[in-house]
Amino acid sequence: MATFPAILPSYGAQKTSQPRVRSIQYGDGYSQRIRYGLNTNPKTWDLTWQNISESNADTIETFLDARGGAESFYWAPPGGETSATWICRQWNKTIPYLNRATITATFVQVFEP
Repeated sequence: MATFPAILPSYGAQKTSQPRVRSIQYGDGYSQRIRYGLNTNPKTWDLTWQNISESNADTIETFLDARGGAESFYWAPPGGETSATWICRQWNKTIPYLNRATITATFVQVFEP
C-alpha cells in the first residue's frame, strides 16, 4: 500500500468524528443506544494545501488520481497521530496565482485487514 507524499497541509485542517450508533426509542421515553460494528468511530479530515508550488500540487494530484478514490493509502494526520489507512474520493485544485496552486481534499479513514 502506498504512503501519501510528505507534503504538510495548511493550518486549519478539520477533523470530524461521527461514531456509528444504533438507537431504540421505547414508548415510555426510555431509549437505548449501542455502538454498531467493530470500528465504530472512523475519522474524516478536511484538508487544504494553500498556495503550494505547482510541483507539489502535481505530486498530490498524481498520487490521488492513481488511487482513483477506491484504493486506500497510509497517511499520518497532523498533530503527531500515528499513520492510518485512508481513502480520498474527492479533491479540488485551484490556481490562484502563477506557479501556485491550492488543493482541498477530504480523507476518510477506512479499516482494512
